[in-house]
Amino acid sequence: MSNRLDKEREAALQPERIEHAVKKITELGFEIIYRDETRIDFMFKGSKIQFYPYSGWHTGATIKDGRGINNLLSQIKK
Repeated sequence: MSNRLDKEREAALQPERIEHAVKKITELGFEIIYRDETRIDFMFKGSKIQFYPYSGWHTGATIKDGRGINNLLSQIKK
């Protein structure tokens, strides 16, 4: 868990956000190569993409880093 002020809220929402993100990413045909309680990794155009569902942060060589699952999904749909 992170150093956020509202740890209870994070603990409650994190599993839901991870499940939602996994569902949306796999619906687009991507395989989750790593998953833990805070991060999801998958491959896109030969590079590993890391997505942190609670904060929405995504990063990787073949995408523009940013926040939000919808922002990530719009980039990998192309």
